Amino acid sequence: MDRITLSGVTAVGYHGVFDFERREGQPFVVDAVLHLDFAKAAESDDVRDTAHYGEVAERIKDWITGEPLNLIEALAVRIAEDLLAQFNIGAVDITVHKPQAPIEVPFGDVAVSVHRARQHSAPSSVPTYGARP
Repeated sequence: MDRITLSGVTAVGYHGVFDFERREGQPFVVDAVLHLDFAKAAESDDVRDTAHYGEVAERIKDWITGEPLNLIEALAVRIAEDLLAQFNIGAVDITVHKPQAPIEVPFGDVAVSVHRARQHSAPSSVPTYGARP
């Protein structure tokens, strides 16, 4: 699989288990790696034949700024599942960084990462995403 890497999508969100996190907000940073086949896009040279990374960035920002969640693990999974549902990709890796997490000792970053792939129940004659007919 080929990859599109989108690093450092940043927005203020209100995720966290503490009241002050939900009240005051803080920056969240998301990295996404989209796994897909570039063959059709390379042939057509048309953005419609790939995952439009501008649209991907907007969806990630919407999740960061959207409904507050307690855990960044939950945020990472929701972003990954949404991107799989909305774009013609075979798999996605999402990392959510919470650089201002309320941790009492000095630290550089805290992040969680998830990998999600398109699930296929059984082999069939239907081409998988990215496969050429």
